[in-house]
Amino acid sequence: MYEDEIIIKIVGRISVLYPEINIFQLRGVIEKELYGYEIKQKVTAIAILGDFDEKLKLYLATKKLDGLSMATLKNYALHLKRFGDYFMKDIKDITTMDIRAYLADWSTKNKVQNSTLETEKSIIRSFFDWLEIEDYLVKSPARKIKPTKVEIRTKKALSVEELELMRDACKTDRQRALLEFFFSTGCRLSEVYQIDRYNINWNDNSVSIIGKGNKERMVFFSPKAKIYLQKYFMSRKSPNGNTDPLFLSSKDPWTRLGKRAIEVEIKNIAKQAGFTESIHPHTLRRTYATLARNAGMPLDTIKTLMGHSDISTTMGYITMDSESIAHEYRKRIIQ
Repeated sequence: MYEDEIIIKIVGRISVLYPEINIFQLRGVIEKELYGYEIKQKVTAIAILGDFDEKLKLYLATKKLDGLSMATLKNYALHLKRFGDYFMKDIKDITTMDIRAYLADWSTKNKVQNSTLETEKSIIRSFFDWLEIEDYLVKSPARKIKPTKVEIRTKKALSVEELELMRDACKTDRQRALLEFFFSTGCRLSEVYQIDRYNINWNDNSVSIIGKGNKERMVFFSPKAKIYLQKYFMSRKSPNGNTDPLFLSSKDPWTRLGKRAIEVEIKNIAKQAGFTESIHPHTLRRTYATLARNAGMPLDTIKTLMGHSDISTTMGYITMDSESIAHEYRKRIIQ
C-alpha cells in the first residue's frame, strides 16, 4: 500500500513544479526504480490529529493521474476541504450519520437546489469510494447516502430570430467571429479559450479540441463562421509570443482572450441587441443543440459533437417549442 502512496505523492509534487512533464512516463520510471523495495511508514512520537487532509491530497493526486482537468480538481478540493473541516476527525471515524448531518446542515444554511445538493453528494461518494478501493476503509460510509431526485429543467436557448438580432448587433469583426464560432460548433467556453489558429483545418471547416475529462473530439464550424473568422484575422494585430490564439485581446500586448473577457464580449453583443436577460457562451451552446435537433439531427450525433458521455445530458440542452413538437407528431404519428 505504501509504495503506491509514496509514488502518487512524488508524481503529484513533481508535476506541480514541472507542469509540462509527462506524468505517466514519470510514474513508470519511479515504479521501475522502486520495484523490489519495501516501503514502511516511519513511526514518530507525535500523533497527527485527523488524517483527512493527507488522504485528500492523495485522492486529488490520483485523480490528476486519471486525467481530470485542473478546474475539476480545484472544484473537488474546495468541496471536500469544506466537508473535512466540518468534522476535524480521522477518516475511519466518519460515519453515515455524520455525512447526513453535514449535508442537512450545509444545504439548509445555503438554501441550495436539489441539483447542487446532488453534486455535493456525488463528490463525497467519489472520495469515499476511492478510500474503500485503496483499502483505507473497509466500507464506505457514503454507500447509504441516497441520490437526490433532480428535476431536469431545460434552460433558455435563442430562437432563430433572436440569433439574427445578435448577429446584426455585432459591432466588430471579433464579436461576429466569436458569435458564429460559438453557435456553429456548440463548444464550451473553456474549449474555445484554448484553441490556436494552427488547430483549424480550413479544408473541411473542422477543429480538434480537448474537452471535459481530457477527451479529444472533432467539431465543425459553418461556412459563415469561416468567412468571419478569416475577416477577423485580416483585421487584428499579430499576437505576441510563440502561440497564435484563435481569439486575441483588443489591446497591447495582444495576448489570448481570457475566459472572462469572452463572456463579457458575448454579454455586450446581447446588450447591443437589446436583450435584458443575461446571455452567455453556454446559451449559444444550448442554441446549437436545440436548432440542430429541430433541424432533424439525430440525438446520438448531437451528443458526440457536444462531447457528452450521457444522452440524458444532451436532452437537457434541447428546447422543443410547441410548433416543433406538433410538427414531429403529425409527421411521425398521424397517418
